[in-house]
Amino acid sequence: MIRAGEIAKGVHLLIKDDPYEVVEREFVNPGKGSAFVRLKMKNLKTGQVLKQTAKTQDTLEDIQVENKYVQFLYADDDFFHFMDTKSYEQFEVHKEGLTDKQVFLKEGEEYQLVIWESSPIDVIIPYKMVFEVTETQEALKGDTVTGGTKPVTLETGLVVRVPLFIKQGDKVLVNTETLEYVERVNT
Repeated sequence: MIRAGEIAKGVHLLIKDDPYEVVEREFVNPGKGSAFVRLKMKNLKTGQVLKQTAKTQDTLEDIQVENKYVQFLYADDDFFHFMDTKSYEQFEVHKEGLTDKQVFLKEGEEYQLVIWESSPIDVIIPYKMVFEVTETQEALKGDTVTGGTKPVTLETGLVVRVPLFIKQGDKVLVNTETLEYVERVNT
């Protein structure tokens, strides 16, 4: 059990027999009454978002999860397939609830798999990742009305805005939380 006042972003909780991850936490200390926290949590099985308010002294059931480094192999209609590179054990993670992470999965890349009760329930995407630009528009000289950026499509289908000098085939570093261009990567 964990007190609501001690809950931080990234903590895993058990609510109505489903695992949830806290994605946002706001501490509120009103002038009158006791302090409380507003929690925004994501169901790791279905992807649904739950908002809950709890007094700081209330207790919630936290769960212990294991993080395991795995390599992404491929995706089919229903599952993402991963492999532990040390034991060669393979894992299937149901796509339901993880569709927002599909644009970050690259074959052969290493990710962290969240395992609860011997079942994989989530994939942790790195904070920043390198992608190759597969589709872009040519920038016209003097075209700075849009702030000097243009949309590009990356190798996984993700679309981000980048500076005008980025060309097809370039590699770019992307912040996976904000979906923003960070820098061009020279390889």
